[in-house]
Amino acid sequence: MAEITATMVRDLRDATGAGMMDCKKALVESGGDMEAAIDWLRKKGLSAAAKKSGRVAAEGLVGVASAPGVAAMVEVNAETDFVARNEAFQAFVAEVAKLALSVGEDVEALKSAPFPGAGHSTADELTKLIATIGENMTIRRARVLKVGQGAVATYVHNSVKPGLGKIGVLVALEGPDAEAAEALGRQVGMHIAATRPDALDVSAVDPAALEREKAVLTEQAQASGKPPAVIEKMVEGRIRKFYEEVVLLEQVWVHDGESRVKAVVQKAGLACTGFARFQLGEGIEKQVTDFAAEVAAQAGL
Repeated sequence: MAEITATMVRDLRDATGAGMMDCKKALVESGGDMEAAIDWLRKKGLSAAAKKSGRVAAEGLVGVASAPGVAAMVEVNAETDFVARNEAFQAFVAEVAKLALSVGEDVEALKSAPFPGAGHSTADELTKLIATIGENMTIRRARVLKVGQGAVATYVHNSVKPGLGKIGVLVALEGPDAEAAEALGRQVGMHIAATRPDALDVSAVDPAALEREKAVLTEQAQASGKPPAVIEKMVEGRIRKFYEEVVLLEQVWVHDGESRVKAVVQKAGLACTGFARFQLGEGIEKQVTDFAAEVAAQAGL
């Protein structure tokens, strides 16, 4: 029997997209013959993932998981919203979110990590899921927040199951009372889901974005024909309004419509040290297809 080397397994995996263990088994079953191994995988339906890897995956789910002092959030994409209702896909997203609690937010590390109870990597588990469901899928991103004391609260908007939905939020609140931090954190999470802030505080605003905003506001103010000193005051006022729109702690609290978020947090004896918001598919350019034309093309019409 031919020796099955790591290089052979890797080459077969590159050619088919199948999992590492499946590739090794295919080579063993085919006596090391690469073409026969490819055929073996095709017959088992395990090479299907490679054919789907070029498709745009902009649907799927955002998943969150938490433990004392830490919480994680992941986005796993698929091609259609239908897959988000698939129980196997939901279970996979939930497990990857839990895995991120210990592995961290590096996506490549997550893919390489052993998938719980499977005997292979998370990437291999995803490949098997792709072959089973029949759509391209990707682990797109992950985020992990931690606190020394307090809580990292989670919130999922319009959840399909606990911890799974299309918008997810993490909120890190430091303070002596973990229960209070958890309760307020969920409210802050709801606020963030609705208002989409870009930065935690004024110091965290992207300098380039701030300069662009100042340039636009200055040009608008200059069009008024007012003196430079007045224009400067106008720009300062509009920059404060800009901060109220994009900075979490400067925003008006959506739950009462008048307080500032920073005042609500301070009143609770807490400090907000970070947040993250994932909205499913944001930033992915979706393909627009003519379904009728697609069906006709497949039918050869």
